[in-house]
Amino acid sequence: MAKKIQIATAGNNDAKVRSDCFVSVEITTSGGLQIDLKSKVKVLFGESILKLTNDIFKFYGIKNAKIAIDDRGALPFTLSARMESAIKQLIDNDLEFLPEMINENNYKSSKESFRFSRLYLPGNTPSMMINAGIHNPNGIILDLEDSVAPAKKAEAQLLVRNALRQVDFYKAERMVRINQIPKGLDDLKYIVPHNVHLLLVPKCESGDQIKLLDKEIEKIKKQHKVKTPIYYMPIIESALGVEKAFEIAAASENVVSLAIGLEDLTADLGVKRTADANESFYARTRLVNACKAVGIQPIDSVFSDVGDMDALAKNVKISKSLGFEGMGCIHPRQIKVIHDNYAPETDEIEKAKKIVNAFIEATEKGLGVVSLGTKMIDPPVVKRAQKIIDLSISLGLISKDWRTENAE
Repeated sequence: MAKKIQIATAGNNDAKVRSDCFVSVEITTSGGLQIDLKSKVKVLFGESILKLTNDIFKFYGIKNAKIAIDDRGALPFTLSARMESAIKQLIDNDLEFLPEMINENNYKSSKESFRFSRLYLPGNTPSMMINAGIHNPNGIILDLEDSVAPAKKAEAQLLVRNALRQVDFYKAERMVRINQIPKGLDDLKYIVPHNVHLLLVPKCESGDQIKLLDKEIEKIKKQHKVKTPIYYMPIIESALGVEKAFEIAAASENVVSLAIGLEDLTADLGVKRTADANESFYARTRLVNACKAVGIQPIDSVFSDVGDMDALAKNVKISKSLGFEGMGCIHPRQIKVIHDNYAPETDEIEKAKKIVNAFIEATEKGLGVVSLGTKMIDPPVVKRAQKIIDLSISLGLISKDWRTENAE
């Protein structure tokens, strides 16, 4: 146990901070654990905070230290992450003080999961994580990249790890945006063993980056005996990334979608991003085509104006018409608009019903050819129709017993 620095701090103590804390730790040579706790909820939760503090310092074998905790309503997963972060600045120790995994996080994801919406949350801001799931996004992204200051990256890794284990995201797919490869490889040990479903890979520019990611993840999964698959959503944010879109999409069976990041892409192209997005039309259609060729989901960029829902709805309809199957959100109010406008429309649903019905009836009769009226129906058309049916059922637009109901 080697001492690195004299005093370490972690967390946030700005006047507007909530559901967080600020921790200061100084390891001493005597005096035991001297804990100075400031908290508005000290009467109710002071004892549990002190117990948690003692447990963590005992876990790391620290018997003497001055510890100051300025608590702003932090939950245990945040308190422990902040204390662990401060301790790791003071001593060399690879041990992890892991909170218990909650049962609500046992649900699985799949390659075909619908990803209309994914809500970005800064990876070092616990207040945004706690209730994010109640807004019902398809996915929640705990971001370790652009939304986290460089000096706070190490703290965010521990907080995101604990959030994956302890926060109830109400069945939303648990996603983490790692840092750009190769730096993002350092994030993996804090994520892979801890119940993550999907990793977003920013500024991806080659299939080799994905293969490197595959290799590192398999190594960690083997070490920690992780059995469940971890999916990837590379983000295309440069001209080179656009040209390599198919290569990236096909680089691993764990790639389930490609997303496009238009802020960085337009900067790389040297053009201004506009509302009608004509400047990114080639890039977006190139990405969609690459995804469809491989059989994965194309995901559109975030819409940055969180106040204009009409413009967002228009943007989503255009996005859908180009073949995209979802987009990112930077505010919960965007989720419903995105869901409503990516959802199948009535005429799409009725056409899909007819196609699936025709396929089922032809199969039941042992026919090798499926037709609807005078038109032949190819397998890809049936597959797309079934996807629309499945999506409509999941969104509550039709009943899972729709065939029986139609017959009645």
